[in-house]
Amino acid sequence: MKALPRRRPTLWAAVFCLLSFTGLWLAQRAAQVSMVDLMVYRAEGWAVRTGTDLYDLRATRYELPTTYPPFAALLFTPLSLPTVGVVKVLATAVNLALVAALTQLSLRLVGDRLPVPRPAAALLVAAVAVWCEPVWSTLRYGQINLLIAVLVLWDLTRRPGHRWAGVGIGIATGIKLTPALFVVFLALAGLAARRGRRTWGRRHREPRPSGSPQPSGSPRPREGLRREELRRAGVATAAFAATVALAGLVLPRDSRRFWTDVVLSADRPGDVEEAGNQNLRGVLARALHTVDPGLWWLLAAALVGCVGMAVAVGAHRAGERLPYGRAWSALACAITALLVSPVSWSHHWVWAVPVALLLCAEARRRRTARWVGGAALTGLLFCSYAIWYPPHVVPRHVELRLGSGQMLLTAAYPLLGVAFLAVAGCLTVRALRTPPAASLAPQGPHGPRARAEGVSRRRPSYARG
Repeated sequence: MKALPRRRPTLWAAVFCLLSFTGLWLAQRAAQVSMVDLMVYRAEGWAVRTGTDLYDLRATRYELPTTYPPFAALLFTPLSLPTVGVVKVLATAVNLALVAALTQLSLRLVGDRLPVPRPAAALLVAAVAVWCEPVWSTLRYGQINLLIAVLVLWDLTRRPGHRWAGVGIGIATGIKLTPALFVVFLALAGLAARRGRRTWGRRHREPRPSGSPQPSGSPRPREGLRREELRRAGVATAAFAATVALAGLVLPRDSRRFWTDVVLSADRPGDVEEAGNQNLRGVLARALHTVDPGLWWLLAAALVGCVGMAVAVGAHRAGERLPYGRAWSALACAITALLVSPVSWSHHWVWAVPVALLLCAEARRRRTARWVGGAALTGLLFCSYAIWYPPHVVPRHVELRLGSGQMLLTAAYPLLGVAFLAVAGCLTVRALRTPPAASLAPQGPHGPRARAEGVSRRRPSYARG
């Protein structure tokens, strides 16, 4: 019996994942979760079908407003057709499937060697990930955060040169504006790559006699320094423009109101000081005991935004000199977007899944107590539900009267995000200081970089796919 999981790891991983998903489903039914955000989406679809003013709508007994662009309401229209019970079952099933897709794409983004086939690893991680707070809350509220993350990662992990690479980010931006920062990241990365290519050419151009041919063995800039990112940014921008145009044609009145009024209402989604608001603005509101941190938030968001984007672009530019550089750059951009957004509810932090996988990969590669402890602490923090321990929500504005220890708990995700950016920045600076020639030199299974990383360069059978 002990040999069976080794012979069919994917099958046994699927069984374990199914049992975990079933347990979560039963737990949420026992908790009688309201899936209140799903009910708002359903009401938006009903408003589109009936011609009701989308942004005057107040849904559920909590009178929640519509906050997404009108293109999202078009996608929500089918939700208004089935009964509430059917919609809840379908939404939960789709979100569980998206959890598995998120883990699969996260493993592809990290690109680490695995002791089991990647589908088996993805299912095992998904079985655990559904119990972490951001994913649990997404399923509890019937949110679309998993869909947004999957669309973005689907684009970022596509092969270079794919004609549709960028469409996922554009559609995600059309549904929810925060993924627009990935378009900025791709554009900046492309511009940095072009500049790096010109700088590389000047530094490596050697004088030679007039008329002499270029040596055939002369080094070239690495393959990643090209216009691929600019092309993806252009495709994403075009896809986003298409969503705006489509919504403008179908819902001209709602589109006009959203882009001229609603998009500027940062307080529309809810009270900024709520414990669930896990970003710089929420932390400052609770720390300063005010519902409007104002200038302090703008300064902090500008600083963290610039630093975060610099880290993301720098990690991308480091290329092969930074192990797991693609994951560090993409996740630095995601964490930056969560920190600087006016509202980042805890369920928006489903990016915790790829973050934890990246830290586990680094801990496995380095095998030091500091990295192992950091990866373990990150996973435990996201699974601890610590942000909900202090008093929250009721009575209203109770978060403005928290003690220092309670405020620290409600700032758990932003503090972790800032620490992640700091670590990514240190690794990026160290990688950028590495001579490019070292990354251009041939690297065999026992080459200098392989020895430095302590791993073999041979491609294992499970690394495919």
